[in-house]
Amino acid sequence: MKRKVVLFIAMSLDGYIARKNGAIDWLDTSIDHPVEDFSYENFYSTIDTVIMGRTTYDQVINELSPDLYPYKDIQSYVLTSRPAQPKKHVKFITEDISELILRLKREAGKDIWIVGGHSIIKPLLQLNMINEFKITIIPTLLGNGIPLFDSFQNEIKLQQVNSYVRNQLTYLHFVRK
Repeated sequence: MKRKVVLFIAMSLDGYIARKNGAIDWLDTSIDHPVEDFSYENFYSTIDTVIMGRTTYDQVINELSPDLYPYKDIQSYVLTSRPAQPKKHVKFITEDISELILRLKREAGKDIWIVGGHSIIKPLLQLNMINEFKITIIPTLLGNGIPLFDSFQNEIKLQQVNSYVRNQLTYLHFVRK
């Protein structure tokens, strides 16, 4: 089975993944009477590798999950130009994102999750290397911020696979044609 590269990410209704200053405090989606939603768990069971930029990694370990690294049971790659202490299951690398993806796709394994951020997503869009787009829309309008999809060269045709709403979150799933 060939490994797929999957962008699984949340964005505001107006298309931003973070505020201008990089803050993600608006991702809190607490509601009064939630229904069971296994969207994340179902997705997580299909991957064994996560790739993220250093800013996203720092947000994960400092803001989203400061007490427990949420991807400790799978391999993490953090693209960075800043020095970092190696950690179990986390590789800090300076390798070009496209070379990393090509190398990982030649290896056996489950799908590869692109966690974020913008500096990783944009070149993958430019090279049309994302196979699936799983986007969760948070019902918030930020007005400005860091866009999920900034300008890129070539149009990418997608086919919608699924969409549904749980706990006021809209889940969209597309595959590259």
